[in-house]
Amino acid sequence: MEYVKVNDTEVPALGFGTWQLKGKDCVEGVKTALDLGYRHIDTAQAYENEDKVGEGIAQSDVNREDIFLTTKVWRDRLNEKDLKDSVEESLEKLQTDYVDLLLIHWPFEEMDLEAVLDEMNELVEEGKVKNIGVSNFTTDQIEEAQELSEAHLMTDQVEYHPFLDQSAVHSKCVENEMMLTAYSPLARGNVIGNETLKEIGDAHGKSEVQVALRWLIQQENVAAIPKATSEEHIEANLDVFDFELTDEEVEQINGLKGSDRKVDPDFAPNWD
Repeated sequence: MEYVKVNDTEVPALGFGTWQLKGKDCVEGVKTALDLGYRHIDTAQAYENEDKVGEGIAQSDVNREDIFLTTKVWRDRLNEKDLKDSVEESLEKLQTDYVDLLLIHWPFEEMDLEAVLDEMNELVEEGKVKNIGVSNFTTDQIEEAQELSEAHLMTDQVEYHPFLDQSAVHSKCVENEMMLTAYSPLARGNVIGNETLKEIGDAHGKSEVQVALRWLIQQENVAAIPKATSEEHIEANLDVFDFELTDEEVEQINGLKGSDRKVDPDFAPNWD
């Protein structure tokens, strides 16, 4: 495993994403990931699977303190009245006393960002949250949030894969000593079959998926949280630490960057 160091914390550069994982698949996926060596698990209130993630962690033999666990607060609870109660509910479902990282899941116009960050900072002081951050924030929103938060923001979690240019957000994260956490790092499976990724993979004995993940985590301050359901794919996603892309190969993949978002716009409003 490789790590991204931010806020004096070493975060595993490759995590296990759980979006759309439900029921038994989620429990078994989390347990399998931990058994295979993952130590970074990502979930959210909106995924409606925190209880299953908690079960998967409980069923594994990995100590809780060895796991970097992230959850996110959804917009209906991002207010002074409901935020803390929602986090208490998340902790109960996750069967833990704290989360390593708590994120604002999506910014929206009506949110009182200062009040929300004040509540999140209090949760840090209470020891229920180790670090706080944001998700799907623009560069301007990152700046605003950093100015309003007493605790240093750890990350901006955004969609990022070879077909989506996130250079501005990445640069802003590095500038602010933050991590960029890449969700949908495989472009919903669309990296498979890409000729550039396949050619590079063939040179290393790796798949297009593994090349895409390696490209991400080889960047400064970037972690990736791919989702997988089968043990074969969960294990394959982890097999990216025994090779390194050359500068030329990195530039070839950089040439694929565009504006190809894969996130459902109904789930991801207010991108402008």
